[in-house]
Parts: sequence; structure tokens; C-alpha cells
Amino acid sequence: MESPEGRHERRYEFLLAGLERRLLPRLARALPARIMPDHLSILGLLAATGAGVSYMLTNRDPAWLWAASGFLILQWYGDSLDGTLARVRGIERPRYGYYLDHLLDAYSTFVIGLGLGLSPYMLLSVGLGIVIAYLIMSINVYLETHVDREFSFGYGRVGPTEVRVLILLVNTSALLVGPLPFRLFGVGATIFDVVGVAVFAGMLALLSGRVVANLRRLAALEPPGGG
Repeated sequence: MESPEGRHERRYEFLLAGLERRLLPRLARALPARIMPDHLSILGLLAATGAGVSYMLTNRDPAWLWAASGFLILQWYGDSLDGTLARVRGIERPRYGYYLDHLLDAYSTFVIGLGLGLSPYMLLSVGLGIVIAYLIMSINVYLETHVDREFSFGYGRVGPTEVRVLILLVNTSALLVGPLPFRLFGVGATIFDVVGVAVFAGMLALLSGRVVANLRRLAALEPPGGG
């Protein structure tokens, strides 16, 4: 990918990054020639919408969690393979791909978080809080990309794929144990709201640590009055 200002290096240090580096090119090469990167981007978009709708439909039947998990896997497939397919075939469109990929990522985050918040498993405020935190973390990454010419979407060893795996595990747990509702200070909540709040707090902690480190590093490179 390339930012509008120029090329930048991609840096991935996630837990599953090594596996993806080996797997994704093989999957891309196995695709028929008529399948293009934009087709995979559309698949990711539709799958994210399907996941969000499936979460909302769990109000009718918890079995929709299976559908939500299936759509999340499809979303990973489309989102991860579109850029890989372009690189394997040598048909990259760096600025177009950079713009489209991150725009679709923002939409996917929103629609999945909204679906969770409208399900019986999580309060809307918690679901949207996670969405907001994720989007702020994304904005920070885009700013880092502009400043450093180096793209690293994850924080520490956790990236988008690891987050999807965590959500799949949470979906399975919800199917096995149900929402486990309780009341706190007169407000109805579930055990998954507790998990959501913990995730939200962890995201803010990771963001704060990275912002402080970035500001210290940049301040050292450009000291006050340094000209």
C-alpha cells in the first residue's frame, strides 16, 4: 500500500502474522483469474454487514451467532486477500487500495460493533464505545504512517486477525453459556459487557502508551527551538 504522500513500509509483528504471510499468497494464487481484488473487497463489505445483522438477529435466536462467526471468517478472507491478490498478480493500485481498504475497515468496525450493541449480549453503549476506541486507534496509526512512512496497524502482538479470533471465541462462549445477565446500579448488563468494558479499557491503555511514546520520540527529533 501507499499513502497519498508516498510509499511506506509495512511492519507486522502480530501473533498470527507469520502464518498469514505463508497462507495468504497461496490462497491468492488459487483464485480464478476472473476474481479481482475489488471483488474480495466487496465480499469483505458484505460479510461485515452480514455479521452485524446476524448479531442483531440473535434477539430472535442465539443460533444466529453461528452465522455471525461464519461472516467474520468471510470478512477476514475478503479483507486480507484483496491486497495480497493485487501484490501476487502485480496489479497494485497503492493510493486507491490504501483509501478503499481503510474506509471499508472503518465501516466494518462500525457495523459489527453496532450489531453487537443491538444484540442481547452487549449494551449499545459498550459496543459503540469499543467502535470509537478502535477508530481512534486507527486514526493514530494513519498519523504514524504519515509521519514515519511505516505502516503497523496492530498494537503490540495483536492485530485485526487476532481480534477476529478473539471475537470467534467470545461468540462460541456466548452460545455455550448464554448472555448471563445481571443488574449493576439498576442497569441491566451481561457478562459480555464486563468483557467489553475490559477490552475498551485495554484499548485506551494501549493507545495512551503508544501516543506518549510517539510524542517523546518526535519531541526528541524536533526539540523546541531546534529550528
